[in-house]
Amino acid sequence: MTLKINAVTFDCGNAPELAAFWGAALGRRVDPVQDEHGIYFASIGFTQPLPDQPVMMFIKVPEGKTAKNRVHLDLDADDRASEVERLVGLGATVVHDRDEYGTRWTTLTDPEGNEFCVASH
Repeated sequence: MTLKINAVTFDCGNAPELAAFWGAALGRRVDPVQDEHGIYFASIGFTQPLPDQPVMMFIKVPEGKTAKNRVHLDLDADDRASEVERLVGLGATVVHDRDEYGTRWTTLTDPEGNEFCVASH
């Protein structure tokens, strides 16, 4: 049996807005809205996949985030400080900076409170 990751999916309160944040953060285009379900579903790379880039899906759910993510994205940056500043300008919030095990990273949250990290090695 062979498995591969099909998509990274975010449950969220506002699918179009969160997709717009991640599209801007990663320099990727949000897929065009396919139908009236655009307030419930948004995606990046679903309609036009890119090689070596995951599909990202954003699905509106009724409940809000209540605890720390158990799975999160780790992003790598050549200039961590500049990328963190840019992401904050897009709507992210800095949680903390860490320097452990030879890696420096900043933990942030996206506009809906989902944690992610930006590292430099």
